[in-house]
Amino acid sequence: MSKLAIFGGRPVRSHPFPPYRTLGAEEIEAVNRVMEKGQLSRFIGAWHPDFWGGEEIRALEEEWAAFFNVKHAIAVNSCTSGLQCAIGALDLEPGDEVIVPPLTMSATVVAPLVFDCIPVFSDCDPATFCLDPERLQDAITHRTRAILAVDLFGHPISEELIRIAKDKGLYLVEDAAQAPGATKGGRYAGTLGDIGVFSLNYHKHIHCGEGGIVVTDDDDLALRVRLIRNHAESCVEGAGIESISGLIGFNFRLTEIQAAIAREQLKKLPELLSKRRANARWLSEELKDIPALSPPEEREDVGHAYYVHAIRYDEKVAEISRDVFVAAVKRELPVMAGREGDGVLIRDGYVRPLYLLPIFKQKQCYGRKGYPFTLSGRSEWPNYAEGCCPVSERLHFKELIIHELIHAGLSMSDMKDVRDAFFKVWEKRDELKGLSIQDI
Repeated sequence: MSKLAIFGGRPVRSHPFPPYRTLGAEEIEAVNRVMEKGQLSRFIGAWHPDFWGGEEIRALEEEWAAFFNVKHAIAVNSCTSGLQCAIGALDLEPGDEVIVPPLTMSATVVAPLVFDCIPVFSDCDPATFCLDPERLQDAITHRTRAILAVDLFGHPISEELIRIAKDKGLYLVEDAAQAPGATKGGRYAGTLGDIGVFSLNYHKHIHCGEGGIVVTDDDDLALRVRLIRNHAESCVEGAGIESISGLIGFNFRLTEIQAAIAREQLKKLPELLSKRRANARWLSEELKDIPALSPPEEREDVGHAYYVHAIRYDEKVAEISRDVFVAAVKRELPVMAGREGDGVLIRDGYVRPLYLLPIFKQKQCYGRKGYPFTLSGRSEWPNYAEGCCPVSERLHFKELIIHELIHAGLSMSDMKDVRDAFFKVWEKRDELKGLSIQDI
């Protein structure tokens, strides 16, 4: 085996990986269908038949609800918007607490702040990367009203977490942005709680550029989401809504072109997900032979969606730092076509635990006096100090390796190159001992 590429050796692969492209002739035809009709949006921000949107929006919502076996699906212009709609629909009071995970996209934990609620962070399960039910119990107070859980990296939330929410009388909002098609006990991720939110952003399994879908079986929550999506304040009278708290309306409306594209993408999800799962499971099985790596778990009643392939790394076993190991693996592999600017799609860590962001460290959101954090009535609560979620910190700073090299556009030959890069670095790891990331 040649010497490591990081020391000038020949890399495992130099030609780019194929792109992850889900758009094709079907989406072009769908766009043309909308263009020929000449109606790019049909929403009206008033209580009117067009309050519900145009033909493509309504068709997408019907098809999404049927696919995921849920009563209501509401199309919005992003998952971020959908999360805000979901929190707003719960009719919470300022100062109410919403439990959130530290490892997720920032939009998740900011959604409660939009409605003057307080995010309370709870640590994650190192095996699934989702909220840990045992640790979550410690985050519940008399002001807790909801749990906003994330199906991180494509793994659905746990049955125990669902049970806790029911037993405590808490709303359960599920961020399924990274888990379309994932299942838990035969049910789809996104439908495991009171309300769920999906993403149609271009990084996801299927997409329409930007977009999101909110799902629920609750008629009242569904109507409130639709109102928040489309100028609620001018529609509540016509809709006969008596409890208008939280019903400040936004323009979170998806366009007809985006909806038409999303309809075609939904048809492709099963095949795209099947190939992604096959690639991820094959690679997981191969990497089990590297003692320092723990590939993602997929428990018996879980169908993982594998947004990324998330691996835990043991520095004590490897005797080299994770960051050095990842840097060496990246040098053995090329970029992905179409995403050259992103570099090799392997990362050490995910996001810094979100309580380390300035908005939480300084407890400043609206104005400069700490609102809404001051509504807790205790200066030390919620706890956003470094160390408050040690598992999440350890994962991000020491253990977690994530990569996107499992997507449906990759062949078995491509997957073998990914495997070979990991094994090459592992077998030559002695050459990296004693080095820091600054040395390479």
